[in-house]
Amino acid sequence: MTEAKTLFGMRMKELRKNQGLSQEQLAEKVDISSKYVSRVEMGYSFPSLDTLEKLASALNVELKDFFEFSHKTPNQKELKETLNTLLKEADEEKTRLLVKIARAVVR
Repeated sequence: MTEAKTLFGMRMKELRKNQGLSQEQLAEKVDISSKYVSRVEMGYSFPSLDTLEKLASALNVELKDFFEFSHKTPNQKELKETLNTLLKEADEEKTRLLVKIARAVVR
C-alpha cells in the first residue's frame, strides 16, 4: 500500500461522505462492488481510469478533486503527537539519535 493510494482512498471517502452516500450506494451508482469501494478507500486498490471517471460522475466532482490532498497536511499538534509516538517506540540508542537530530534542526 503506497502513500498515494492511502491519500486517494481517504479523499474518496471524504468526497463520498460529503455526498451523504454509503459505500453500498456509491458502488451501486458506479456498478462496482461495495467491497471494491472499501478496498479503494482503505488504500489497497486503485481504480482504473474508466472507474475513476464513473466515480467522479457519481460524486459530482471533477477528476482533479480526487487528488487534492493539501488540506490534509498535519498541523503542528499532529506533528508533535507523531514525534511523541515515535519516541515511545524508540529504544535508548534511537532516542539519543533523535535528540541529536532535533537539536541540529532547531539550532
